[in-house]
Amino acid sequence: MTIAQQLPRRETDPRQTPAAAAPVGFTRSHETINPRDVAPDMADLASRLRALMALQQQKVLQLPLGGHFFDIVITTSGPQAYAAINVMDTIQHSGNERADACGPVIEDPQRSWLIWLVPPGTSQRWAPHRYATCLGRPYNIALPAITATEPPGPYWLRPCRGDRLVPPTALRQLLDQFQPGPAPHEAVLGSMLSSIS
Repeated sequence: MTIAQQLPRRETDPRQTPAAAAPVGFTRSHETINPRDVAPDMADLASRLRALMALQQQKVLQLPLGGHFFDIVITTSGPQAYAAINVMDTIQHSGNERADACGPVIEDPQRSWLIWLVPPGTSQRWAPHRYATCLGRPYNIALPAITATEPPGPYWLRPCRGDRLVPPTALRQLLDQFQPGPAPHEAVLGSMLSSIS
């Protein structure tokens, strides 16, 4: 059994005037910060935040790949690629959420591409693949507005959510299994990504 003990209270005289507080003094610091000690991603953090806010406001935005956001894997679209998405829905499904549980995927019907958003750094570990190309830095991508969920133009075949990206290992296995067709060369993709909108 626990017994609570009341702390003693100090009685003050209500007629007594409290002493004035000492003036606050600020001293100037002569410390300098070496730009090399600042995380490289901090330089463009403000522009990325503005870009993400624009995406929420139903605007198309340009976003650099890599950093703390995502890399992308590009495949051709079509029945084999849609089959891979359906299996990924099952892989990423948990609990009572909606059935289309796959991480974010953009479809560009004009170019017959699917653009899968994968964790940042994936492009550095992605081995050449017959059915997909993975890109990260230094490329940029134009993302469709968050409300674009059907054609015309590029749209979110699977929604952009804050809690998941597409797992690259499972994606590679599904692409090997379903073989959606050869992906465009990296140089071609890099020149077109910023204009998919």
